[in-house]
Amino acid sequence: MGKIIAIANQKGGVGKTTTCINLAASLAATKRKVLLVDMDPQGNATMGSGINKSQLSLTSCDVLLNECSIQDAIVRSEQAEFDILPANGDLTAAEVSLIEFQHREARLREALLTVEDKYHYILIDCPPSLNMLTLNALVAAQSVMIPMQCEYYALEGLTALLETINKIQASVNPELNVEGLLRTMFDPRNNLANDVSGQLLVHFPKKVYRTVIPRNVRLAEAPSHGTPVIQYDKTSRGARAYLALAGEILRKHEGATLLSKVN
Repeated sequence: MGKIIAIANQKGGVGKTTTCINLAASLAATKRKVLLVDMDPQGNATMGSGINKSQLSLTSCDVLLNECSIQDAIVRSEQAEFDILPANGDLTAAEVSLIEFQHREARLREALLTVEDKYHYILIDCPPSLNMLTLNALVAAQSVMIPMQCEYYALEGLTALLETINKIQASVNPELNVEGLLRTMFDPRNNLANDVSGQLLVHFPKKVYRTVIPRNVRLAEAPSHGTPVIQYDKTSRGARAYLALAGEILRKHEGATLLSKVN
């Protein structure tokens, strides 16, 4: 059975989609079978994986509304070497339509049950808000990875998200836990970033990843080429950081060691 990880933060611009794409590609580079699930109507994870969101015939919207099976909607990202359940603006309409369904918060979980045995890891890219789409992701997931910038409002937003996770755990998904806190867009020259990073390590010593994702030009450029940074420039600091993050996850869940060099 695959490990299902939602990548979530209700604050936008913290690197959720960047993390989803590049972690998926890094795990795939270690010969793991990976499915990326795009649950954001912006479809950025879809585009960043080399899939044209405007030319899709089936998307995660169709899966949530029971208009097709998840197997029919999944496509292959040949560049990134993982599978993706793509998304586009249709997901906005899906959120409204889901109101009419019973067990609407469990639609994604029910769909993933039919394919999770085919993958080692399933990563869900969540929208930057706590809506029905995010709720579906958190109900389907076994754990939540929280990317966050080390800035002034980060801890306040983290507290709100942890409260939401606790409520979902207590009501509809008792398996849900925090996979880890990922420091993104980190600049060690910034005193505030170092202060917030220090607070995270004090308050969540067992949840903060050792890997820190730096601010990196290549990492920022890769999405415009529709490819993960590991394919765009595997020698860049951004690529090396996400390979290191994949290594942490493999050691945690499989006791495996990630090779320092991926051919």
